[in-house]
Amino acid sequence: MDKNIFRYNNWLGWSLQTALAMVMFFCMSNYAHSQQPKIMVRISEIEIYPEHLEKYKEILKIEAEASIRLEAGVIAIFPMFQKDKPTQIRILEMYKDQQGYQSHLKAEHFQKYKTGTLHMVKSLNLVDMEALDMETATQLFRKLKN
Repeated sequence: MDKNIFRYNNWLGWSLQTALAMVMFFCMSNYAHSQQPKIMVRISEIEIYPEHLEKYKEILKIEAEASIRLEAGVIAIFPMFQKDKPTQIRILEMYKDQQGYQSHLKAEHFQKYKTGTLHMVKSLNLVDMEALDMETATQLFRKLKN
């Protein structure tokens, strides 16, 4: 196996494991407090045209920060890109509930991001996710605190 492919596979596996661990942790918090609404988790898979990549990343960084700071319904907007294919963007999105997600779609900063980057996006795939083992997820994040 080529060294670069091996490194890429290891990095991608670690990134996905980290993202899924975060998902499970937050879902476990929701599960433990069953009176709370169900957390919505999504991974956005986005491909950017290479000539727009730097500008897109700049705009996305601003949007993600604003979403976390300004929106009570947003738990996480965590953008990442593949090291070997930087035009491949992945965003871990977590919302307190469906209403938090719907509010996010209407937020001024999100609308500015969406309309300002539409021509930069080659493809977009939204993948809704469910946690597999919420009990273990809380243990993972306790370890990260230490």
